[in-house]
Amino acid sequence: MAQQIYKRAVLLMGSDFEITVVAENKEHADRYIDVAIQEIQRIEQKISSWDQNSLTSSVNKHAGILPVEVDKELFDLITRSIAISRLTDGAFDISYASMDKIWKFDGTVNALPSSAEIKASIANVGFQNIKLNKEKRTVFLPKKGMKIGFGAIGKGYAADKAKELLIVNGVKAGIINASGDMSAWGVQPDKTHWKVAITNPLNKKNAFAILPLVDRAVVTSGNYEKYLILEGKRYAHIIDPRTGYPTENIAGVTVFAPKAELADALATSVFVMGVTTGMDRINQLDNIECIIIDNEGNIHTSKNIKIDQ
Repeated sequence: MAQQIYKRAVLLMGSDFEITVVAENKEHADRYIDVAIQEIQRIEQKISSWDQNSLTSSVNKHAGILPVEVDKELFDLITRSIAISRLTDGAFDISYASMDKIWKFDGTVNALPSSAEIKASIANVGFQNIKLNKEKRTVFLPKKGMKIGFGAIGKGYAADKAKELLIVNGVKAGIINASGDMSAWGVQPDKTHWKVAITNPLNKKNAFAILPLVDRAVVTSGNYEKYLILEGKRYAHIIDPRTGYPTENIAGVTVFAPKAELADALATSVFVMGVTTGMDRINQLDNIECIIIDNEGNIHTSKNIKIDQ
């Protein structure tokens, strides 16, 4: 039987996921998609900071009290997260979850918070304070009020894990789209590569590039849905965990990487680092590419991306 493309949209991790598989028939496709959904739900139960029974919540509840033993999967995810924090000089930081939410992007804020409020909001943030014990596989947050959260890496990680499991189950091609975090493998039934449209966040109806996605992941992060304009300045909803201030100057970031987890974390980091520093960092990394759109609508690309505009 000829292979066909089957898709299903589903709400997972509080976000819109779309799972696409290439299969012989709908019955096979449904079975594969169910496997992917179960895997994403399994990860959500582990890394959710909303679920009071998750391992992550247990680590947060015991902040300032005692180390918590976690499983290898969560320990390794935290270890990799800290490595990305080092790589990005703290622009990415899972301890951002302890930040006080003094910025609101719902139209209710009409003045900048005071510098004292901003400073206090990040008092418990700092990836370098997360204590890991490899032998005992424990995680300890030494400061009371400290918290970790996987909002900027979790969906990418879930997309990667679902993809890996589908490959093990014999699915030759597909895409896991975790609300814009996309991980693809294989080719379409007509043997062409999957393609991804890169839209300009300042004009979302317009795709300025359609790029092939060959056994890679792509993540797009944008400030076009949630932002503030105060004193003539546009602030994105992504907060710099080092300063407590929202990022400015960038409207959208797209990162291509071997894994969605890394692309997810780097997209957020580039937003925080800004155009020059962000692109400079990306250009130092092997096998990672990036497109940045600034607030003026200018397009900046890393050294190995070619866009025919």
